[in-house]
Amino acid sequence: MLIWNNRTVAMVLLPALVLGVLYVYLWKSSRFFLPFKKATQPDERSSATIVMDHVFHLVAPHHLQYKQPSIVQGRTDVVTVAPWLAPVVWEGTFNPVLLDSIYKPKNITVAATVFAVGKYIMFLKKFLETAEQHFFVGFKVHVYVFTDRPKEVPRVEMAAGRKLTVRSVPSSKRWQEISARRMELIQILIEEELRNYTDYIFCLDVDSQFHGRWSTESLGGLVAVIHPGYYRDDRSRFPYERRPKSRAYVAEGEGDFYYCGGAFGGLLQEVHLLAKTCRSNFEADAKEDIEAAWQEESHLNRYMWINKPSKILSPEYLWQDFKPRNPEVHIIRFSGVVKNYADIRPNV
Repeated sequence: MLIWNNRTVAMVLLPALVLGVLYVYLWKSSRFFLPFKKATQPDERSSATIVMDHVFHLVAPHHLQYKQPSIVQGRTDVVTVAPWLAPVVWEGTFNPVLLDSIYKPKNITVAATVFAVGKYIMFLKKFLETAEQHFFVGFKVHVYVFTDRPKEVPRVEMAAGRKLTVRSVPSSKRWQEISARRMELIQILIEEELRNYTDYIFCLDVDSQFHGRWSTESLGGLVAVIHPGYYRDDRSRFPYERRPKSRAYVAEGEGDFYYCGGAFGGLLQEVHLLAKTCRSNFEADAKEDIEAAWQEESHLNRYMWINKPSKILSPEYLWQDFKPRNPEVHIIRFSGVVKNYADIRPNV
């Protein structure tokens, strides 16, 4: 007859416990990788392998020469890493030649979404023209334009490997409704069209223009852009949603940075989860007649406070043309143009 003593039980249970913990950790780590699959040739790899390749497996070409990096010299006027060790990207913190040489062989595809509804169509031509000059130049890019005026979409010559798709959306009498639907449309686009053929996606405001490089230095899992209007302020001044009844609620004394709703992105899987969650929370609020202070931007800030971005882009990546450039901003890469909201919004 087998007799179980305390030592025997411990020897049996301890390995089982370790295996259980390891299983849960791996399951959580891949929670949004598994449903996605990108076709590859000649064989097909799992999406988890693709994510590993893009984010962790960074291979530089043999004999590539570039300036020696230093850990004791560099930018001292700005913070370049968040408390959770996510890099904060500023001019002078990366080597563009090295980064491009790492990502070129990966043959990545980058999608960009832009909403040109109502009179906002007037900004689309300049957005597309400047994107051709500065946004992931030399890489495969697919721009998706959502508009209620498809016949007014301008013709812009695009380089090889770059293309534009127009998707029709209904008009709206309130700009808040247009703003609110963005997450839903981004989620649907990823699920219906992008999930098998795209690696990264960036969601950008149409009333903006590119002025400088925006490329591989911006790639990451979940990518946020620091809002240029609040990055010097105490978080008590951030325009978070402060009503506890809203699912976008961020309490006083909480929050990290204030992020832009007009520019965010990352790996397709990460952005899908963000869009799906924000849409769900927005719709749940709407059923209770709650509209967050800044619509999808409020829900995005709540989401990114809990789900920390793995890369943060400095205000270089969405400046505001009406304000002078601060000394720590060495270059403006992307900026919102000066405009009169009363002239372009269906309601103010």
